Amino acid sequence: QDPFVSLDQEGVGELIRIAVERGRKTRPGIKLGICGEHGGDPASIGFCEKAGLDYVSCSPFRVPIARLAAAQAAVRASASSSAVGGA
Repeated sequence: QDPFVSLDQEGVGELIRIAVERGRKTRPGIKLGICGEHGGDPASIGFCEKAGLDYVSCSPFRVPIARLAAAQAAVRASASSSAVGGA
């Protein structure tokens, strides 16, 4: 995949996971997110949800797709946590 469009979830993604873990250990209430074209890519948005980021930001023309992808990622996360909790 084009690294300028979709986040490299293995390489860069590992760095993001490390940053989220260490940032929240140091400052639990910190707001973390990404901005740029990756913030409008559905696959990247799904990754960001799983990694624990609070927000994504993207260019205006990508906002409709980004909102849909963010909602889908939130629904998947909610369904996953409900299944784990037994509800």
